[in-house]
Amino acid sequence: MTDEIRGVPRGEAAVPLSVLDLATVGAGDTPAGALRTTTELARRAEAWGYHRFWVAEHHGMPSVASSSPAVILAHLGANTSTIRLGSGGVMLPNHAPLVVAEQFGTLHALHPGRIDLGLGRAPGTDQATARALRREATPDADDFPRQLTDLIGFLDDAHPAGSPYERIRAIPGEASAPGSGRPPIWLLGSSGFSARLSGLLGLPFAFAHHFSAANTVPALDLYRSSFRPSAVLDRPYALIGVGAVAADTAEEARRRALTGALGMLRLRRGHPAPLPTPEEAEAYPYTDVERGFVEDWLSNVVHGDPDTVRAGLEALRERTGADELMITAAIHGGAARLRSYELIAKAFGTAEERDAERVIA
Repeated sequence: MTDEIRGVPRGEAAVPLSVLDLATVGAGDTPAGALRTTTELARRAEAWGYHRFWVAEHHGMPSVASSSPAVILAHLGANTSTIRLGSGGVMLPNHAPLVVAEQFGTLHALHPGRIDLGLGRAPGTDQATARALRREATPDADDFPRQLTDLIGFLDDAHPAGSPYERIRAIPGEASAPGSGRPPIWLLGSSGFSARLSGLLGLPFAFAHHFSAANTVPALDLYRSSFRPSAVLDRPYALIGVGAVAADTAEEARRRALTGALGMLRLRRGHPAPLPTPEEAEAYPYTDVERGFVEDWLSNVVHGDPDTVRAGLEALRERTGADELMITAAIHGGAARLRSYELIAKAFGTAEERDAERVIA
């Protein structure tokens, strides 16, 4: 399973480059349109040399259409052939572990050797929506280790003796096809909890640098210091999610990145909406406090022309020691998002020009 976790750098990139997508819905677009863009982005990312393509689980957010990662991944698998596909992540407390095991066992059966199962312990939404998603009236994120143990038991068909699930089988999966393998599990986090747990279990770890930048280095240090070799990994492997926006000019990149910053401001203010257009983001009457939030947000988004973005990503990799960079661009406009990923791939030389042109045509 180690080979399925550790990617191979391409072109001039020192580490693998990957994509995290939220099926972003901008003003004037629809969820259906956003999902079509996600599908096209996955196809092009494969040609541009990106290693893996993950989609995130969020609920009740007008700017995000990726509420059902397993459904989206089945569709993406049918529209790509080599790029790894996964969840970044499935919010495990929202689901029965058996359901997740069956969904990802099905994905693995459909697209063997290409599926990653990234897991988070946050709800991916507000508490009222979280209650609507779950059968328990008071869901407990601190129960995550038990849920994870149950999930692994279903995936491996290896519940311990005496477990209430000892006779229950997740199908498709190891129970129905011994030796067929299963998707590798990743733990996702934005603090130290999952970093330590990933290390203790010898699992790969994905850290959300794009919205928790101050905690990145401490969390990765904790993960590495806690790491115990396992049957999955003999040494730590950590990727970080990075907000990055490239455009032909620095001015245009900032203009595009500002749409995501205002979208996040509105979300934090309790007023979620589709991402604003660049014109709307520029014309918004920011207060001093709001301007400070936006500038702080933009300071953690690597944005500019392609050479600037490459330099920024390389500097971040060197500072954090990340084994992989997973780029996310939650900005208005599907064409702008596609162009950003294309420019970054070209800056690192990760794809043959003819391959990218073949997919775009």
